[in-house]
Amino acid sequence: MDTCYIFGAGEGLPEKFTKNEKDLLIAADAGIKKLTDYGVSPDMAVGDFDSLGFVPDCREIIRHPVRKDDTDTMLAVKTGLKKGYCKFVIFGGTGGRPDHTFANIQTLNYICAKGGTGFLCFDGFTACVIKNRSISFSAEATGDFSLFALSEQLSGVTIKNMLYNLDNSDISYEFPLGVSNSFTGKGAEITVSNGTALLIWRGKHTLLEL
Repeated sequence: MDTCYIFGAGEGLPEKFTKNEKDLLIAADAGIKKLTDYGVSPDMAVGDFDSLGFVPDCREIIRHPVRKDDTDTMLAVKTGLKKGYCKFVIFGGTGGRPDHTFANIQTLNYICAKGGTGFLCFDGFTACVIKNRSISFSAEATGDFSLFALSEQLSGVTIKNMLYNLDNSDISYEFPLGVSNSFTGKGAEITVSNGTALLIWRGKHTLLEL
């Protein structure tokens, strides 16, 4: 599946970065500085460029006014969606201000609502939002896993091959029942029959098999 990669100016950057020819690489505002460290030029730069302080030299620039409703990351996501991408990987979208981190979790929710899948990568962990679907993890997944309700209640939640399993259970937005689970070295399966859930796990986004 072709991927839209978005680089912000925060934390959660990979040690190295490469992409396939059909993938799209977008720098969100000052995220272009991060890509310079890899010696990589983005396909596009999107944002108001207030954090960067100048309009960068890039193949394609989409500049927005500073006074706007969308974050620079959201602008990059909307650009990727318009270009037909449905898988998004966001680097540099956490750290610093916690409100910006939460805004990017809401951005994952937006991607999910539009029929896509988004991954927010940070500090050795990955976050993803799913709705009314089943997903599976590679047997290579190890360490921590948590599942949280983003909608008022999740119903029909089934977790297989993890330390703590569930069978057709409910999880409320008001109680973190799904926190601090663990992978067991087997391919794990997660089903949310009804509702929107935030998944956070230790490791790379590639451990989730779409």
